[in-house]
Amino acid sequence: MKKLIYFIGIVFIFTSCEDSFLDTAPNDALSPSTFWKSKKDLDLALTGCYNGFESGNSILYRDAGSDNAFNNFPWEGWTNIGNGKLSPADPGASYYNFATINRCNEFLENADNAVEVPEEDRIIYKAQARFIRAYEYYVLTTNYGDVPLITENFATPEEAKVPRNPQAEIRTFIENELAAVIDILPESYSGSEFGKATKGAAQALLMRYYLYFKDYEQALTTAKSITGYSLHPSFKGLFDPANEQNNEIILSVQHTPDIYAMSFTPFLPNSIGGWSSVVPTQSLVDAFEMADGRTIQEAQSQGDYDPENPFINRDPRLRATVVYPGQVFAGRVYRSIEEDDPDYYNTADNASKTGYNFKKYTTFIDIDPSAPFWNMGNDIFLFRYAEVLLTIAEAKVELGQIDSELYEAIDAVRLRAGMPAVDKQKYADQESVRKLIRNERRVEFAMEGLRRDDIIRWDIASIVMNGELLGAKRGRVLETTQPNGDHHVSMTLPRNLIETREFQAPKNNLLPIPQSAIDKNPKLTPNNTGY
Repeated sequence: MKKLIYFIGIVFIFTSCEDSFLDTAPNDALSPSTFWKSKKDLDLALTGCYNGFESGNSILYRDAGSDNAFNNFPWEGWTNIGNGKLSPADPGASYYNFATINRCNEFLENADNAVEVPEEDRIIYKAQARFIRAYEYYVLTTNYGDVPLITENFATPEEAKVPRNPQAEIRTFIENELAAVIDILPESYSGSEFGKATKGAAQALLMRYYLYFKDYEQALTTAKSITGYSLHPSFKGLFDPANEQNNEIILSVQHTPDIYAMSFTPFLPNSIGGWSSVVPTQSLVDAFEMADGRTIQEAQSQGDYDPENPFINRDPRLRATVVYPGQVFAGRVYRSIEEDDPDYYNTADNASKTGYNFKKYTTFIDIDPSAPFWNMGNDIFLFRYAEVLLTIAEAKVELGQIDSELYEAIDAVRLRAGMPAVDKQKYADQESVRKLIRNERRVEFAMEGLRRDDIIRWDIASIVMNGELLGAKRGRVLETTQPNGDHHVSMTLPRNLIETREFQAPKNNLLPIPQSAIDKNPKLTPNNTGY
């Protein structure tokens, strides 16, 4: 769909909704008498719904609101979400926006005016708009709780001054909408239409919804109903742009160079022109197991893990996810632990403060270090089949169903990554398997925007998000190399202390309604969780 949906013209037509005076009312609309006539009109209008319904950058930034990552620049919106110092006046990165919902409402109100388009096609068009609107409400309610439920656009500014609806109403709306469109949406799209909402996308969103709200029976049933997908053979290859339409991808955010480009500048090291805006934490790095399946703590107690040379014989997903000291990346050795290196934490504002950078989606740099990483066409994944498998595993463990189906789901994800199957004697009871699955989600989906929601729904955010945020120990990179070409390191100096974080539950489980929105709408009350 990337060649279809990101027309420059449609961005102009629809962006006037972005800065609407009440955040819930559009400033203009397309005239039914002149626009809603042809298939081209519906394509353009639906493009307006897809355009910006999710952002690749937003997905990659979101881990900075968790224990996975740190956002170095407060003005980008995630530093205060990560350290808990947010407020209605300074809400950080805000999801409180009804622009896409307004576009979807307008589409649904007018699509049937295009009578020259066959009714069966219009039904599919409308199902896509309903999916997008349901996705937007899922994002809103998981971040803010109660929000206005708007299914028809307002005619006047006064009408747009509406109160927040209870989350229970929002949840019912999401469930009903997704249930209604699952059997309408096509099974798949290919070629230029890849990226449109499918049956699998609606099922995956409903699955994620049930899991977030701890309805494990429904999460399991929905996950098992998702068919026609399979894991890509290579975890690293999964994120290669050449493979972005592989059979693991259920839905992705589409990008096209020069038109709707994806910039990787915020995620890359200072030494190659990146900003290191969002960087991995030591906590995330330590979550990756040894290659044989032991935790680093278990391996260290047995003399097989050296914290001063820690990147040997680790889960292959670590190297595919994180640029760490001694690694050969973009044609050079990454030396962030050495004081005279441009990637050393206090050498420049754009140097990673943790001594690590993220690597997912950037395999193109290893192939061509001169690639224009500020103008890439990489699609960013929203739902992929690995999440289905790990949802099956999590739902079953929470239901007390410790059986072969559970282990097979975890094993499929681990074996694909090059890790051993689960040791069923070591992980035999509910608590140990639960711990394994939670860690598996963390390392499998790092930098994919799921971690913050996971630690909140597991009620562990106040544990993992409080205290000192640490980076790598400092030291030097050695001349000796590992079989994969990476250099050994000697990390003997103290770790970087980045900041001290605070997470108050339940207060920080939700983001504050922005004061700017409250000022525009007197009926919009603040969150009552302490902000």
